[in-house]
Amino acid sequence: MGENYFIMARRKLLLLALLVLAFAATITVYNATKPKPQSVIYIQPLGEVSPEYLTFLQQSVHRFYGYQCVVKPAVPLTPHLLAASQTRYEASKILQQFNSPQNLLLVTTQDIAHRKSAAQPEYGIFGLGYRPGTTCVVSTFRLHRKVSRAKCLERLEKVALHEIGHNLGLPHCTHDKHCMMQAAQGTIKQVDLEKVWFCEVCRGKFN
Repeated sequence: MGENYFIMARRKLLLLALLVLAFAATITVYNATKPKPQSVIYIQPLGEVSPEYLTFLQQSVHRFYGYQCVVKPAVPLTPHLLAASQTRYEASKILQQFNSPQNLLLVTTQDIAHRKSAAQPEYGIFGLGYRPGTTCVVSTFRLHRKVSRAKCLERLEKVALHEIGHNLGLPHCTHDKHCMMQAAQGTIKQVDLEKVWFCEVCRGKFN
């Protein structure tokens, strides 16, 4: 084997390397649901919240959105945040009280309510978030009835990611019943129907 052989072998290896690089350049890792890696979201327990819930939310939010998640010390829900019924807390009052320039996910085990106007009655909800904004609140109160712990956590994940989606500017989805941005309309059946997933239309809006 002479010098020409080695020259030809080098050329083949160089050509192969160039082909590999060209192929790699055409591969795109598609993840439509991650903000910038340096983004941080603070998880704020309102009252006593199970560490299991908080750890689970840390993992879920980081996995889906890429946020670094920091759990803050718990703070109480005070009586002035109660809804008109005095039996549950007004979600909009909670958002106003804790609205922050930082990304903030508020978590409570207490029942929360909302009403669309002063003339309309309040109704129980799973969560509420500004759109767009930095603050949202979720409640586990209506998520654990007659279901396993695992099912409750699955519901909590969907509700939390849904409300953060609103903070990021996403409206309710009208395109796919399995999309996590569907409006729950106060029924847990819709939450259970959804996947931990954004449909193509919502992913497009997110981008």
